[in-house]
Amino acid sequence: MPDGNTGSEGRDLEQLRARIAALEAREQPPARPPRHRMRSALAAVLIVIGCLLAPLSAVATWAESEVGDTDRYVATVAPLASDPAVQAAVATRVTNVVMEHIDLPALLEDVAPADRPRLDALIGRLGGALENAVRSFVQARTQDIVASETFQRIWTDANRRIHAAVDKALTGSGGGAIELTDNAVKIDLAPVIEQVKQRLVDEGLTVAEKIPEIHTDFTVLQSEDVGRVKTGFRLLQLAGTWLPIVAVVLIAAGVLLSAHRRKALVAAALGVAVATALLGAGLAVFRLIYLDSLPKGVSQPAAEAVFDALVRFLRTTIRNIVMLGVVVALAAWLTGPGRYAGLARQLWTSGIAATRATANRAGLRTGPVGPWVRRYRTWITWVLVAAAVLAYVLWSYPTAWVVVGLALALLFALAIVEFLAQDDDRAAPGPPARGPAATGGPPGTP
Repeated sequence: MPDGNTGSEGRDLEQLRARIAALEAREQPPARPPRHRMRSALAAVLIVIGCLLAPLSAVATWAESEVGDTDRYVATVAPLASDPAVQAAVATRVTNVVMEHIDLPALLEDVAPADRPRLDALIGRLGGALENAVRSFVQARTQDIVASETFQRIWTDANRRIHAAVDKALTGSGGGAIELTDNAVKIDLAPVIEQVKQRLVDEGLTVAEKIPEIHTDFTVLQSEDVGRVKTGFRLLQLAGTWLPIVAVVLIAAGVLLSAHRRKALVAAALGVAVATALLGAGLAVFRLIYLDSLPKGVSQPAAEAVFDALVRFLRTTIRNIVMLGVVVALAAWLTGPGRYAGLARQLWTSGIAATRATANRAGLRTGPVGPWVRRYRTWITWVLVAAAVLAYVLWSYPTAWVVVGLALALLFALAIVEFLAQDDDRAAPGPPARGPAATGGPPGTP
């Protein structure tokens, strides 16, 4: 006859085995279906493509802005007229051209015939010294012109009138005072020379009246690669408006398709920041290579000033995108379930609660505003976030400081919402509420 205890032990053993199997099944993550894996792979591809398009979007925006916006282009090149290195290079170039057309013996045409032989001999012995004296005089007058508001006006007005020719300088099409010759971007200095001629005549050097109309060039940009990259630059110029939109759409689609959207958003934002930062590093390397490849006759300080001015907006855009990526990644991480993110939120809430308790002890109450903010706090939060995003999108040329300012303004607004949403009775000890009359509504109403 079978023992009853043996049967009970068998049932207990079977139950124990079932429990162990259930625990093992719970510990092992369920296998992902093929469709889920395909969605994740597609999301990763879209995010990677969007991150790769981010630096191209920065270059495209810069190209479209410099060529398509006259005011932006003038604002970019106008400071060059006040740059000491550019002024020195222009003054030297104009002085050399003017001296080539000044006839030193013609300076003595009004001398009495009896004194002519002696002065001719003197010129023969002091020709070099006389030429240096005249050159110094011309150089000083030219420097005065270049450092005056007249040159700044000539520079600005000329660049505004010839803005359409920037297309020719950078893409090889169009026309105007800027021309692409021998892989160099050059500006005609004829108006400056005319001003120098008039100044020399006014100060007694009448021989300058005989100087013919001279057209000489000031090289703004010179490189063997200008002709080769003009097609790519033209494509980026045409894609200046749409390429950033395409990059944002691809990244957004990848985040929405991802199974872990918050982590995907953090990765995408950091990817955009890193890719754009690499563009900034590449631009710094290209600057060194470009300046090192210039001919010996080109003024290095002037070339540095011109290059830095032309890419200033591009550098601003790079810093803007990098900062935006960091801010978005930080915001996505702080709102996530991580341990340190939760600790940061707890410190935030505790600090605001302590401030609210202090205000309550001082007799400051929110009145009917507090319950209304508590009821619609989620909607208010999203409206504030949307307002910050809209302000960034509508900003003409946002910088990294604009991103930081908008982020701080949003944090300040959210802090005010949290401050108003704190329950007065919980923030500071006080008499308990007494039924519906005390709350203004049914017992469950906050």
